[in-house]
Amino acid sequence: MRSRDLLLYAYGEIQQTLGRALSGVPAEQLTARVGPESNTIAWLAWHLLRVQDDHVAEVAGREQVWTAEGFAQRFGLPFDDSATGYGFSADDVAAVRVGDPQLLLDYAAAVHAQSEQFLQGLTDDDLDRVVDRRWDPPVTLGVRLVSVLSDDLQHIGQAAYLKGLLA
Repeated sequence: MRSRDLLLYAYGEIQQTLGRALSGVPAEQLTARVGPESNTIAWLAWHLLRVQDDHVAEVAGREQVWTAEGFAQRFGLPFDDSATGYGFSADDVAAVRVGDPQLLLDYAAAVHAQSEQFLQGLTDDDLDRVVDRRWDPPVTLGVRLVSVLSDDLQHIGQAAYLKGLLA
């Protein structure tokens, strides 16, 4: 198996696992909180998708799906279009209001399609390309892609856990 094929499989797991986590969640549970400072299912899903969209678009040299396909307007959130949820306060988390899980699933499908298109063109040598020199050691493309994968799967697990708590 080539690295590209492994990454395609892993990013496909993000898409499938998120779909299962959001399946059957009533609209009112998307923004329910189990504590005053806790994240919501809507925020977790939105955030993981925004991070994947942001990070993959950056390394691919493309516009984010969020703006290119009008999702920023469709979601209508009170944040700058560049917001990904990183560093959000409890009040910011509460402001991520999504009334229908289908909107999250539509955004997920579009982000996945763009990620998949980028991953299909990768070679093993591409993974060594430095994409962020702000860190020591500098971050390579391979490390960035695995970092996104790890973050996404953790947040999907949190959303699935919340789904179970709220059921």
